[in-house]
Amino acid sequence: MPKLHYAQLRYLSIILLAWLTTFFLTRSLLLVSHRADAEINSLTSLLGIYGIGFFYDMTFLLYAGAPLVVYLLLCPQILWRQSWHRRLLHTLFAFSLFIMLFTAVAEWLFWDEFGVRFNFIAVDYLIYSKEVVDNILESYPIYPILAVLLAVAVVTTAAMGRRIAASLDAPWLPKTRAWTGLASLMAVVAISSAAIGQNFPRNLSGSNTYQRELAGNGPFQFFAAFRNNELDYAQFYAVLPDREAAALIRNEVDEANAHFTGSDPQDIRRVIENPGPPKRRNVVLVTIESLSAKYLGSFGNTRALTPNLDELRKHSLFFSHFYATGTRTDRGLEAITLSIPPTPGRSIVKRIGRESGYGSLGQQFKARSYDSVFLYGGRGYFDNMNAFFAGNGYRIVDQSSVPASEMRFTNAWGMSDEDLYAQTLKIADADHAAGQPFFLQLMTTSNHRPYTYPDGRIDIPSGSGREGAVKYTDYAIGQFLAQARQKPWFDQTVFIFVADHTAGSAGKEDLPIANYHIPLFIYAPGFIEPREISMVSSQIDLAPTLLGLLNFDYTSTFFGRNVLRDDAAPGRALVGNYQHLGLFDGKNLAILSPRRAMRRHDDALGLSHETKTDSGDPLLKRSIAYYQSASHAFQQGLIAWKDQDLPKSTMIGRR
Repeated sequence: MPKLHYAQLRYLSIILLAWLTTFFLTRSLLLVSHRADAEINSLTSLLGIYGIGFFYDMTFLLYAGAPLVVYLLLCPQILWRQSWHRRLLHTLFAFSLFIMLFTAVAEWLFWDEFGVRFNFIAVDYLIYSKEVVDNILESYPIYPILAVLLAVAVVTTAAMGRRIAASLDAPWLPKTRAWTGLASLMAVVAISSAAIGQNFPRNLSGSNTYQRELAGNGPFQFFAAFRNNELDYAQFYAVLPDREAAALIRNEVDEANAHFTGSDPQDIRRVIENPGPPKRRNVVLVTIESLSAKYLGSFGNTRALTPNLDELRKHSLFFSHFYATGTRTDRGLEAITLSIPPTPGRSIVKRIGRESGYGSLGQQFKARSYDSVFLYGGRGYFDNMNAFFAGNGYRIVDQSSVPASEMRFTNAWGMSDEDLYAQTLKIADADHAAGQPFFLQLMTTSNHRPYTYPDGRIDIPSGSGREGAVKYTDYAIGQFLAQARQKPWFDQTVFIFVADHTAGSAGKEDLPIANYHIPLFIYAPGFIEPREISMVSSQIDLAPTLLGLLNFDYTSTFFGRNVLRDDAAPGRALVGNYQHLGLFDGKNLAILSPRRAMRRHDDALGLSHETKTDSGDPLLKRSIAYYQSASHAFQQGLIAWKDQDLPKSTMIGRR
């Protein structure tokens, strides 16, 4: 008798076929909506996407369906024939179909936001469920969508009622074959677990990122992200001999005013001595949510979304070739605060239990008796921000510490930018009255889905999309600076405006460098002469550049440079995502990937021609030196904060 006629197998085949159909339709809809980006130029490419996709679909079903298979194989025949059990299996089919449809819609929305299948971000969204659920409820008609999905699942189950009933009435699978099938399943699961990874065999589908993502399976990628949320650099990436890496990284960060003090060859700890007396200016560092350079009129946007920032360009140090290190807020905060390249896996900000005690920008100011404060528009437990900043020299002010009466507008992510700036002015006023200099590091939230903000501020209705949020963000900055100019501390304050990351980093390549381009303004009338800085630089350069502007002597564990020095080395930017790591020298981009893969993109901002290469390539060597040394420094505690390493000049006036 053919195996398909056995009751358990027939019922299982109906559920699996429904899942495979859903995966096929999801992949097809994503492909149709991004066919130009995916560059499907041949039947081979198309078959590769669907062939590898089917492989991933079946691999996921192997895991997801295993509990059901075990139950069906071990279910006693007397129980199988019970009427209530048959109704239960009909209900299980309906529930399974609802979950399939829900997953497909969730994946579509996730792709619309990030241009990829589920990954680390989706895992984080599950962890920080309150903010994410509130955001979804404010951004989409979620309850009507769920109602439609439930209706489709119920109607489909009713339509297939006879087929399901027929499967349940089929002959019973003999016990010997049931146990053989169970043993075979366990063996296949074990082999698959050892052989199939998050990126294998998707890397067979070519260099186009969209093709590789289409060939993946969202639910499989989601669960794989749990397992791979941290990657050991030396195990998965290309490495250089330690001494060679040490010599290269020290050459990268060396300056004429630097003296290395670390005993480990890869330790970049060094004393920085800037000429002249220190300039004890206040600092307000504003990190702006998702502000891509492409939205600014300063970079050619014609929609007049950023009039205040475009005017600010004329009066600031304006960095025209500045790049984010990553694609998430925690990566931007990590780079700005610690001046370290993005190590693979989770950012240091989110490595719970290992997120504190580093030589941060906040520690540098706190050591000089500044009031070092991190202000966040939302609740700082999100992305582990409170633990990170509290453990690295800052006191915390977030939504949970602000009275409700002082917040005029809130949404899923927190208080409006105006409310955050009002708290900033309040703290600055109090510190000034107490005669204490301040370093206030802000993280805004308004330029984020659901893109809602107070009514009546700009000519774009709240909640209508990203452009409105960008314009409101700019409006709030204009209001903040107008109010700050009336304060007695304004003339003694340096204002910095920088993005945490761009609005979208997805592209045809693993690291589409143009999609990491962000603005940086340093504004201090009467102190800093306005000019444009065209050198390529990134967020890891902000801290040493700021401390250089203030003529601070300090002990540095920073991987960035003071790009304003007359003898500054040629520019470069460190960029990455949760797996791929890159170094951009202004023209070409070196990329390091797991399985020790190495390649470079020549003319990365133009035609971006990819070539395979090896660690002998000078650009690849520089890239390896940065990431290998950064990972080593983190693992060995070489970026730890040590009071005894402070230059004597910084001890003056410490409390």
